[in-house]
Amino acid sequence: MRKSKFSPLQIAKILKGFDTGKSVIDITRDHGVISAAFYKWRSKYAGMNSQELKKLKLLEQENLKLKKMHATLALDHEMAKEIIEKKL
Repeated sequence: MRKSKFSPLQIAKILKGFDTGKSVIDITRDHGVISAAFYKWRSKYAGMNSQELKKLKLLEQENLKLKKMHATLALDHEMAKEIIEKKL
């Protein structure tokens, strides 16, 4: 997964700018964001403050790490089962 060049605090600030009445065109031009990314952020992080956004990012990273660990352990388990079956 590609790392965003914007921190959760910056994303929250960009979304706050829209809530205060700035147009999407102005926001995207000022911050160098494409409009698709802005709308994606808005649908995903609507109503969150920067602290909640940081916590969400950390949980997503931890979830990805746990998924990788599970895949590795499942593969090891399958290999062990195959070795045991060959010996019997």
